[in-house]
Amino acid sequence: MKTGIIYAMKYTIHFIRLNEKHTNFAENFTFMSTAKRIVFLDYLRVIACFMVIIVHVTECFYATPDGVILASESNRFWVAAINSICRPAVPLFVMASSFLLLPLPYSTGVFFKKRFVRVLIPFIFWLVMYAVLPPFIMDNSGWDGVWKNIGRILYNFTDTSGHLWFIYMLMGVYCLMPIISPWLKEVSKRGEAIFLAIWFLTTFHHYAKSNLGGVLGECTWNEFHALYYYSGYIGYVVLAHFIRTHIRWSLGKSLLIGIPCIIVGYAITAAGFYNNSLASTDYYTAELSWRFCTFNVALMSFGMFVILRHLDCEKPFIFRPVKKISALSYGIYLMHIFVLVFMFGWLSPYFSTPVTMLVVSAATIVSCCIITWLLSKLPYSKYIIG
Repeated sequence: MKTGIIYAMKYTIHFIRLNEKHTNFAENFTFMSTAKRIVFLDYLRVIACFMVIIVHVTECFYATPDGVILASESNRFWVAAINSICRPAVPLFVMASSFLLLPLPYSTGVFFKKRFVRVLIPFIFWLVMYAVLPPFIMDNSGWDGVWKNIGRILYNFTDTSGHLWFIYMLMGVYCLMPIISPWLKEVSKRGEAIFLAIWFLTTFHHYAKSNLGGVLGECTWNEFHALYYYSGYIGYVVLAHFIRTHIRWSLGKSLLIGIPCIIVGYAITAAGFYNNSLASTDYYTAELSWRFCTFNVALMSFGMFVILRHLDCEKPFIFRPVKKISALSYGIYLMHIFVLVFMFGWLSPYFSTPVTMLVVSAATIVSCCIITWLLSKLPYSKYIIG
């Protein structure tokens, strides 16, 4: 009995010292043991993943080495109509990460280990795949293309892996999360709203710069305008936290506010591309209204997020596949261009433009789900599909 008591005391002292060494342990344990799965985020990831694939399928109808060139006015209409409604996909992904992670429930070191192991290693794997395989299966450039791509990936993504820009941006957002997390713990609702108001003002910057040139101090020797540090994807990070912390709308109120935001944002986004692509084949000009940090896309993203937040169905026959696809969504995103190119070449001759967009998108995500699920059965699959 005495030996047991001594052992227990030694174990307790050891535990206390361990807890002092890792000051966030108790907080981390409490968070992990009490956290409840946020169901709507699974639905949101699946929807956003499908939207991304639709965006990339529509690119097959206009993206050329010479710029934005559409075969017909019908194609222009359908590209504008279908691509534009999917522009919130990227903001929704960013907001999902923020909604789940902020304020950080554990130390900066643990956060980076969890995030970067899951995100960075699969990213590097697929970055190499997109450097090595396309020269043999897409553009027939062979080993010359491989070595050119290998040199390129030392500083950026390759021409055939343009979708990987998102991972660079996401890693940058992750690097900022530990910096803004303490602020989010302390800031008042009013202070956070002021930040978001300034950020929303920056979402007009692309239009101002396009029409006026440099604004708010921009010039040939300074690209950092006065509101630069309030701009970009960090606004979506704070917006998601604000929604989680301060917005408790009913479904009716969410629909009442969210639907007009979606309609207004979509109308500006679609009309903008349609008109801009008539005026110019330059990507920057034609796709101006499609930029993810414009006010119109921000309105759509906000509207969709507050509405999707009410999507909480956990019926097994619906939620089980959604949950599984959500878990595989990162791998689906990384690989989908390979599958999309094949599906488009195979299916596009048989359907009209809008049907092709939907059929190829559906075939791509189903195929990617199957491939990613099979890969998940391999040892160390987390280093391939996250």
